[in-house]
Amino acid sequence: MSDIIKLLPDSVANQIAAGEVIQRPASVIKELVENAVDAGATEIQIILKEAGRTLIQVIDNGVGMSDTDARLAFERHSTSKIRKAEDLFNLHTMGFRGEALASIAAIAQVELRTCKRGEQLGTMIEINASKCVKQEPEVCPEGSNFMIKNIFFNVPARRKFLKANSVELNNIIREFEKLALVNHNVEFTVVHNDNVLYKLLPGTFKTRITALLGKNLDAQLIPLSVDTSLVKIEGFICRPEGARKRNFLQYFFVNGRHMRHPYFHKAVISCYEQLISNEAQPNYFLNFTVDPNSIDVNIHPTKNEIKFENEGPIWQIISAAVKEALGKYNVVPSIDFDNEDALAIPIFRGIENVDTPSINVDPNYNPFAASSSGKTTAPGGGNDYRSGKGRSATVDVDWQSLYGNFTKGANEQSETVKSSSLDLEEIIVSSKHNIIDEEDAPREQILIEASRKYMQLKGKYILSPQEDGLLIVDQHRAHIKVLYDNYMMQMSGENVISQRILFPEIINLSPAQNALMLELEPDMAKLGFSLSELSAMDWAINGIPQGLSGVNIKDLILQILDSVESGGVSLQNMVYQHIALKVAQAGAFAYGRSLNDDEMEALVTDLFSRKEPNFTPDGKRTYNVFTFSQIAKLF
Repeated sequence: MSDIIKLLPDSVANQIAAGEVIQRPASVIKELVENAVDAGATEIQIILKEAGRTLIQVIDNGVGMSDTDARLAFERHSTSKIRKAEDLFNLHTMGFRGEALASIAAIAQVELRTCKRGEQLGTMIEINASKCVKQEPEVCPEGSNFMIKNIFFNVPARRKFLKANSVELNNIIREFEKLALVNHNVEFTVVHNDNVLYKLLPGTFKTRITALLGKNLDAQLIPLSVDTSLVKIEGFICRPEGARKRNFLQYFFVNGRHMRHPYFHKAVISCYEQLISNEAQPNYFLNFTVDPNSIDVNIHPTKNEIKFENEGPIWQIISAAVKEALGKYNVVPSIDFDNEDALAIPIFRGIENVDTPSINVDPNYNPFAASSSGKTTAPGGGNDYRSGKGRSATVDVDWQSLYGNFTKGANEQSETVKSSSLDLEEIIVSSKHNIIDEEDAPREQILIEASRKYMQLKGKYILSPQEDGLLIVDQHRAHIKVLYDNYMMQMSGENVISQRILFPEIINLSPAQNALMLELEPDMAKLGFSLSELSAMDWAINGIPQGLSGVNIKDLILQILDSVESGGVSLQNMVYQHIALKVAQAGAFAYGRSLNDDEMEALVTDLFSRKEPNFTPDGKRTYNVFTFSQIAKLF
């Protein structure tokens, strides 16, 4: 019997490793930038084409490599970071596994130009799917210049599952934000399709946060600093009013490396209880410095998951530091007593300064003891104990008249209730075209005709009698379904109805949002949005889809960007669906809006003319029908 176990070729082993290390273009940038930081680079430039599909180029001014090092760097488990297993627990570099460059070279076409510091001549090496095509001397600047072309060109299945350029670019930007935040002393430049997305100069941690994520964060940042024998934590948390319901900015770094840590995240979140709503999340940017021997980063190839030796005590330190920072900077909401709308609080000034009204009490007073004359002694008819004088007062009370008015009011209220009930009964009975039996109603009420076909309940539901029962329509959801279908039809046609804005609004975007807007602008134009780019991050809103008057259009556009960003959109039609749904939700009839008979009839008719009218695009029911048997069971 022949042996069946074979040793895999290096090229196959590299492709297997690449499946873990290189998941998308963003993974390539992470590995190359971390290598550049380990090489002592102070300037790093990232150049992209088609969100990294065609080209990922990373240029740094680090120490560079010799021709021998350049060749060995693409072999598996080749690294300059460690020499023995014990070094894994004393790491001071980002990389250490020796798999990144080998994995990248296995699924792409790679060119490297590198020159060591102080030398005049460098080297150029070209590798294609793990095979070295050529290597030759070349004059090039000090540092390294990696060009990664046609990622996954030899793994069609992986390339097919890459998302749309807008989504992949957003993943790249999110990964870049982590790298730029923790390496705030490094100058970064990012260029995509010849457009400069970022130009970040070296600075402090705070200046890097505002330069990268927006200047509006500056006023929200609360400094946090604590130094113990276990951990040193420095960074910033944000004020409760800056909490977000989406697109959170939450970053943990340990020894210069980004990490995910749900346990420590809960420590921060627990400090914001009672300060923010349950749907919102606070922003934070925290740097941990610990003894490398007390953590383990060798858990996952991406090196984002890290185990701590002292998780419990560090949790307590985080919680105490965050609470102290929140209290120290007075971010807990206070009561403003100077507000014009504040409640008036009565002030007691003392009995000697108050004119207290006199109260006359007769201890012998009995309200049910009427005199023979039909008169009753009033409560104030006893002795005046403050003045020492007695006085008597009587009031005429017509008890029969008083009782008669009381019963009259009760009867009128009962008739009103009966009338209201009768209206609903008329609607139901008329829809059945039935005649009430003489035993059930007076003869003059045998034939009942409804005066209205539709009724609105609490500005939220539309009620309509049907042949088999009572139709209840959610007006907001029904309108979402109708508008969504209209917008989807508009995008598939040539004529788009757009309403021009007399005074265009200006919206400022973050670099990530701006990159996504450049990709989505043609699709949004099909929906009726007229947008024009004014500067690097500013856009003018010149027109909006018809029917969106009164809607906060800036917030709507931000919601569309966030929705597409988090939706994992891979096809153009899915982009349309995200945009159409957000526009429909913003433009639909709001709960509480009164509708007249014509509006209700038009909405219900339009809803039932649609395909699958019973659900909104996001799966929420638009209407229900209560049958007469279901209604009868209620009684």
